Amino acid sequence: MSTNKHDLLIELGTEELPPKALPKLSAAFEKLLTDKLREQQLDFTSSKAFATPRRLAVLIKALDEQQQDQENTRFGPAVQAAFADDGKPTPAAMGFAKSCGVEVEDLSRAEKDGVEKLCYQKTQKGQPTTALLENILVEALAQLPIPKRMRWGSSRAEFVRPVHWLLVLFGDKPVAVSVFDIKSGATTMGHRFMHNEAITISKPDDYESALEDPGKVIADFGKRREQIRELVEAEGSKLSATPMIDDDLLNEVTALVEYPVALTGDFDPRFLEVPPEALILTMKSHQKCFCLTDEKGELIPKFVAVSNLLSKDPQQVVEGNERVIRPRLADASFFFETDKNKTLESRCPDLEKLKFQDKLGSVGAKSARVARLASWIAEQVGGDSQLAARAAKLGKCDLLTNMVGEFAELQGLMGYYYALNDGEPEAVAIALNEQYQPRFAGAPVPETLNGAIVALADKLDTTVGMFGINQPPTGSKDPFALRRSALGILRILIEKELDLDLQASIAYSAEGFAGLNLAEKTSESVFDFMLDRFKAWYADEGIASGVFQSVFVLKPTRPLDFHRRIQAVNSFASLDEAAALAAANKRVSNLLAKQEAGSVSANVDESLLTDAAEKSLFSEVKDCELEVGPLFEAGNYKEGLQQLAKLKDSVDSFFDDVLVMAEDEQLKLNRLALLSRLRKLFLATADISHLHAN
Repeated sequence: MSTNKHDLLIELGTEELPPKALPKLSAAFEKLLTDKLREQQLDFTSSKAFATPRRLAVLIKALDEQQQDQENTRFGPAVQAAFADDGKPTPAAMGFAKSCGVEVEDLSRAEKDGVEKLCYQKTQKGQPTTALLENILVEALAQLPIPKRMRWGSSRAEFVRPVHWLLVLFGDKPVAVSVFDIKSGATTMGHRFMHNEAITISKPDDYESALEDPGKVIADFGKRREQIRELVEAEGSKLSATPMIDDDLLNEVTALVEYPVALTGDFDPRFLEVPPEALILTMKSHQKCFCLTDEKGELIPKFVAVSNLLSKDPQQVVEGNERVIRPRLADASFFFETDKNKTLESRCPDLEKLKFQDKLGSVGAKSARVARLASWIAEQVGGDSQLAARAAKLGKCDLLTNMVGEFAELQGLMGYYYALNDGEPEAVAIALNEQYQPRFAGAPVPETLNGAIVALADKLDTTVGMFGINQPPTGSKDPFALRRSALGILRILIEKELDLDLQASIAYSAEGFAGLNLAEKTSESVFDFMLDRFKAWYADEGIASGVFQSVFVLKPTRPLDFHRRIQAVNSFASLDEAAALAAANKRVSNLLAKQEAGSVSANVDESLLTDAAEKSLFSEVKDCELEVGPLFEAGNYKEGLQQLAKLKDSVDSFFDDVLVMAEDEQLKLNRLALLSRLRKLFLATADISHLHAN
């Protein structure tokens, strides 16, 4: 049966919703509604979400007016078990008929799983969409990702914010539903200040335009977001300046206003003596303002604020923003000047009062461990051990400053500024900021060698310590972000091309926890954890699991070396010869695994080579050993494997023409020795037998 279609509009009007949660709430509301409509066998062509500080709405286009009728078939006992020899129904047949509310003679027969069974067919009439909407809406609202719900008035209803109105319109007719003790209608509300009146929506398609005019509300979050971007950029253009527009701030401002108006304000130029990052964070976090930079990329003493109304006297709005932002900037200036009166080094003793972790002691103890480890790593990778140790010693001192106390996001960065003020070497100052890099997935790794060393030491110390007290990441719980730290360590080593032995580094780090009685096999657990992060990394990059496994089984201890092997095997796997050589390696592996340990020699007796195919393979293996040995020693695995690919024809001929497991024991062991030499060539890079599909 065909069904008519209409557009559906649902809008929930609320008090101001949490700005940072608004995009997520809006997306979830749309998804939950559309998923539940589909669950009810209701088709539609498209959906669109709307979100402002005071409303969540979804427009569903061309939604079925009614569910399709459904034919339901219930199967009962097999016909053979449903009737006795005299043809009378058995208790099984009568019980099934009773459960269906009919007589046995009203039942049908149909085949299922190759057996003829009794069945009952019933047509379930499709329900009107309007009859289903209330349950759909109630369920969707109950499942929204709201961490903390609130109650209001005398109602027992709970939601993220108090609900004031509900609009449900199907076609041109309002649908009567009730949620949160609010009865639905066909009206919405305009802007709280510029059009605080009810607006009747005659049909769903009118919603967006009616809210904008006369309602003074831009309902589309994306449209409002781009409008704000354009307005802020236009304000910057007036001053030949460039606004600093980051996505998080833009999203938050979009979630705070329904009708954006951009206005430019000023602040005292003397505040520019404060580190720009502190000024930017102050204006962003406290006033949600956009900072402006000149052609050199330097801050200018102006900002752009986005107001939520078109004021008759915009200058008053500007002055209000200036009045509020002034004391915030004065605080930042005071913190900066006060902090500079005390050197970072003088703060070191107070790090003993800061707890790093209950079982791992103070931040001071951690700093000492990191300094020890950083010095050792520097020696391994050609860095300056004294500079590395110095940076690690001072690394956490800015945690004790006023500025970082106010803005935790500035840790490391303020250490950089204070270190320069104290006259510390620039390499030390830069490392204080770079120690936290990469700060998030995809963020840049440290640019300097000293920064990379301190970042490695800091992350390794935390990881080893947490594993040592039996607190590794479990499931979704990772309070110390060890997975991110592990990936950061691997990225630093690979992107900075630091040929560091990770296993040795972990062991050296563990020795620094003397007296804390780390768990047994801590170092082994941390190393395995690191390699496991490699697996996730390569999976994200589309590297086949067989490629990863072929290197993983050898457990190279240097991540840079590990990475080069992966790249080489991945390239090798695309060669025409790869499949045959992988299969051959698998076959060789199986043959050698069946032999007693030590029974197969590493030497091949040329006098026992009787077949042309085995003589040819032996000759080529010897040549390859001379050619690829230096390549593998230099870490040039890609070229080495390409050279080994030339063995394919000889290997194929060997297995075609030569009986490896000969009756003559000497011949057999000699041929196995040859295959062992062949396999050893490949194992210098990876166990490519894992490339062979099972």
